[in-house]
Amino acid sequence: MTERCSNASASASSSSSLNSSFRDTEDDHTIASILAEEQQTSKLDGRLGRRLSHLDSIPHTPRVITEIPDVNEATLDHERLSERLATYDLEELQMEGDGNCQFRALADQLFRNPEYHKAVRKQVVKQLKHHRKLYEGYVPMKYRSYVKKMKKSGEWGDHVTLQAAADHFGAKICLVTSFRDSGYIEITPNGMIPTRQLWLSFWSEVHYNSLYERGDVPMRKPRKKHWLLF
Repeated sequence: MTERCSNASASASSSSSLNSSFRDTEDDHTIASILAEEQQTSKLDGRLGRRLSHLDSIPHTPRVITEIPDVNEATLDHERLSERLATYDLEELQMEGDGNCQFRALADQLFRNPEYHKAVRKQVVKQLKHHRKLYEGYVPMKYRSYVKKMKKSGEWGDHVTLQAAADHFGAKICLVTSFRDSGYIEITPNGMIPTRQLWLSFWSEVHYNSLYERGDVPMRKPRKKHWLLF
């Protein structure tokens, strides 16, 4: 009796693993299809990149969030960011401040819909999990605990998750920041030529928004829903 139960349990576990693997593959194909469609219909990121190609970027080192600025420092940083965006003739599409803002901003740039943030987080976590050697050296805690933490909705993204997003989606992530000495940061995918650019604003460890040229911030309309993204 014990042996039968054990075999049944192993069979169920194997079936569950196969179903999960199939679902992940199907998810990847669907996301690739959506991205290809979006790439054909949107030329915004390329136009922004050409117009701001003169900006000097500092070398990017992935890092986790260790410290949040105090209120006074954050206020000054926000003023600096606002001035910088005005200088570059950029506008922000504001993301909800629910702890998912980085993934919402990435989803808006990738899919033109910030509500797809759960799918973006899922793909980033998959990248972290399957390519541990690329990222664990930047994580000052047990790596498995870090990945498990990042799976949770509402967990703040950091510069390690940005690098993982760049690597997974084959994108150059362009950050216009509030930092005094590093106003522009480029995060490029490891070992590949980026196929798209994602433009985000970054308010000193506090918040991310999606960037557009002034006057081009979209009015959000209902989009076709994909089952894997909700």
